Amino acid sequence: MEAKAAQMLGFSTLIHYQGIERQSQGSVKLSRGFREPQKLQALVLQPARTSCSLRRAAPLEVACSCENLPDLTLDSRTFQAPLDEGLILKTKSQEIEPYLNGRCIYLVGMMGSGKTTVGKVLSQVLSYSFFDSDALVEEEVGGTSVADIFKHYGEGFFRDKESEVLRKLSLMHRLVISTGGGAVVRPINWNYMHKGVTVWLDVPLEALAQRIAAVGTNSRPLLHYEAGDAYTRALMRLSTLFEERGEAYANANARVSLENIAAKLGYEDVLALSPTAIAIEALEKIEGFLNGEGGHYAGC
Repeated sequence: MEAKAAQMLGFSTLIHYQGIERQSQGSVKLSRGFREPQKLQALVLQPARTSCSLRRAAPLEVACSCENLPDLTLDSRTFQAPLDEGLILKTKSQEIEPYLNGRCIYLVGMMGSGKTTVGKVLSQVLSYSFFDSDALVEEEVGGTSVADIFKHYGEGFFRDKESEVLRKLSLMHRLVISTGGGAVVRPINWNYMHKGVTVWLDVPLEALAQRIAAVGTNSRPLLHYEAGDAYTRALMRLSTLFEERGEAYANANARVSLENIAAKLGYEDVLALSPTAIAIEALEKIEGFLNGEGGHYAGC
């Protein structure tokens, strides 16, 4: 259904969680629909085998393997979530889904904040479809990468395409959308995104710089103009960008602070947090917004 809607809106092939094929033994395999070279290869949910005892805790393994998508991972390309985290996430999603009423969830935040990774976790548990707005812009420009769009056409051209993509997405339902880091700078984009629920993933700049430096900055066109080592270069530019965008991020309906999650769970490093833990916090913040909103938002 969403595939047809996407095609009607002009999105050709970038339908990320469409056509999920269920297989035996509890696995889930994604059908192909993500164009090369950024094709999502597989996402498998496989409960570990346990003994006959129902009291024994079993881990839930969630693996995501991707190519050329550095923002997809929070710490590594494979993470393992305890079974209790998975159950909490599922329970919370069931609690808030009726109140969401099919409206879309837009994840906003700085580059490298994990919007894509957390977005995929949320989309699966809510049985929503997932879209990455940057990837859709690339599709609109004939498969040209964001870095090359900036290089050959300029940031203004990219922002225009980004706004058009968000306009199209705002006409749809039951989507989780990972937005570009700069999508918040245009007021018109908030008009589109506030047809759904907006969630800001707030990550300390030092952690962002560490993460980006580890994977490289080639796919980050706004990080190419600073001197120094990769970490220093990333931190300096991120600091400047946050000064420009911080107030805009605060327009989101819900804020998910990784520092607060880490403190609550007893972690010293926010990079040690699992995507599932962050997704749980996001659902709790969404629930808080829905409980206090007063019903003035229409469904996405």
